[in-house]
Amino acid sequence: MKEIKNILQNQIVDIKSAGTFKNERIIESPQETEINVLSKSVINFCANNYLGLSNNDIVKKAAIDAIEEWGFGLSSVRFICGTQTIHKDLEQIVSEFHRMEDTILYSSCFDANGGLFETILSEKDAVFSDELNHASIIDGIRLCKAEKNRYNHADMNHLEELLKKSNSNIKLIATDGVFSMDGVVAPLKDIASLAKKYDALIMVDDCHATGFIGNEGRGSAEYHGVLDEIDIITSTFGKALGGASGGFISSSNEIVETLRQKSRPYLFSNSLAPPLVAACIKVFDIIAKDYSYKKKLEENTTHFRNGIKNIGLDIKGKDHPIVPIMIYDAKKAVEMSEKLLEKGIYVIAFSFPVVPKDEARIRVQISAAHSKEQIDSAINAFGEVAKELNII
Repeated sequence: MKEIKNILQNQIVDIKSAGTFKNERIIESPQETEINVLSKSVINFCANNYLGLSNNDIVKKAAIDAIEEWGFGLSSVRFICGTQTIHKDLEQIVSEFHRMEDTILYSSCFDANGGLFETILSEKDAVFSDELNHASIIDGIRLCKAEKNRYNHADMNHLEELLKKSNSNIKLIATDGVFSMDGVVAPLKDIASLAKKYDALIMVDDCHATGFIGNEGRGSAEYHGVLDEIDIITSTFGKALGGASGGFISSSNEIVETLRQKSRPYLFSNSLAPPLVAACIKVFDIIAKDYSYKKKLEENTTHFRNGIKNIGLDIKGKDHPIVPIMIYDAKKAVEMSEKLLEKGIYVIAFSFPVVPKDEARIRVQISAAHSKEQIDSAINAFGEVAKELNII
């Protein structure tokens, strides 16, 4: 025990020396656009609370009511005694939302991606993964026996080269729908064309798109007009859809049934808790009837992006509420985030190895719940600190 403690302690020291140690700031209030951190009220610009539903009264009431009707937990996996009527209801709602035949629920989208590839792919098959895909896709692919190919980020020429060379039985292209560090939507229309040409399947992780990207919020495939050309969609309830936890895979009847029978994270994880399931059902009801949340998010995103451009800072992406503000220098990015916190703006700096070297940034995430005044405060604070640090 002493030996491993020493080894791990040295690793922790190395992480701190490299400047990649992650401190967890303690939030002393519910998840909102304004939160308490270190006994100070700050405006929160780094949550995945895109539609502002994490502390929504209607969603909370649905969860509270579900505890009374269905109980707090199930103490079981799904196939033993962990499937209630509401679990099947939610799966049907998600399937209809994504225009898929069936859906299977997981404890998280990380688990969903972790249980997908090894279940449906064999050594006779091949997977083609964007180099900037989420860690859960990377880890899930590592577990499978299929031939593994990684294509340069959003590089369709490179992807086609790899597809052309492959003689595999099943070919599966895997991509994030939105790349979370860049706020960029994957080129799904081009991917769909290649998939059709080379008889490949497409899997999209839409965690940063479900509920708010596309005309009706159906995600990155709807955004590009290829909703009917995607074979597998994985996503989460832990971001725009209420922000609690849980994930899912929507696909064909055959793929979903195979996952129910063989996917290890599904078979060996507790069923989603009833209050979470009921709250997610309510969220889908809200976003189906009320587009004001999505509209407000789009307005807020446009306002913030234009404001940051006008003060002379570089940003990535086009119209996504993930807004990476490029600082490039890692130390300046950290210093900027600290000075912004002093001004009441809560954001986080990202640098290598999370993003490429010399591409340090502050990732801002906009919510429908942000007021115009809060967004203006952030724009002004960024301008003041950027001048102070000679960034602009």
